[in-house]
Amino acid sequence: MAFSLLITPTLSTLPDKLNCSSVATKTPPLKTSWQLLPNGRRGHSSAIKAKTSTDENIFVTEPIPQDDDTDYGVVSMHHVGVLCENLERSLHFYQNLLGLKINEARPHDKLPYRGAWLWVGSEMIHLMELPNPDPLNGRPEHGGRDRHACIAIRDVLKLKAVLDKAGHPYTLSRSGRPAIFTRDPDANALEFTQVE
Repeated sequence: MAFSLLITPTLSTLPDKLNCSSVATKTPPLKTSWQLLPNGRRGHSSAIKAKTSTDENIFVTEPIPQDDDTDYGVVSMHHVGVLCENLERSLHFYQNLLGLKINEARPHDKLPYRGAWLWVGSEMIHLMELPNPDPLNGRPEHGGRDRHACIAIRDVLKLKAVLDKAGHPYTLSRSGRPAIFTRDPDANALEFTQVE
């Protein structure tokens, strides 16, 4: 009897996806699609087929189909680099106001500049204390009209209350969807969009 399982990509399955061989089975070909993942994000998933019989249990992985020569197997966003003038001031904002936690496993002291890695779900923000080549003045008031990183959250109204209590400025999404735009102390724009 043959059946298919749908599994979202993780670091543990990444090596299998990058270098796997196809094994003939009687199940339909591998299908990939964009879907809403359990963590609330949309992502690319691929099927891993399982063939079972009374004598054996064998998991078979097939390579991710490549549409063209530029398909090199994007899995997810790993981190976003954010420039800051003062690391302590930025950490106060990201940790104390937004509640992000430092990833202690990352190389804070191995780089030629000060920095910190903060968890955002399974991805990270890399704060880097470096000169900012962008002007800090004259940026659009609404962060949605500027370069920005978007963070998926469960409750926009709760974040709105946190920002209101702190007196931190923000704008709401101009499209009417549940999203808030704000800026960190260095005028880096951040979007927080609500996902189910």
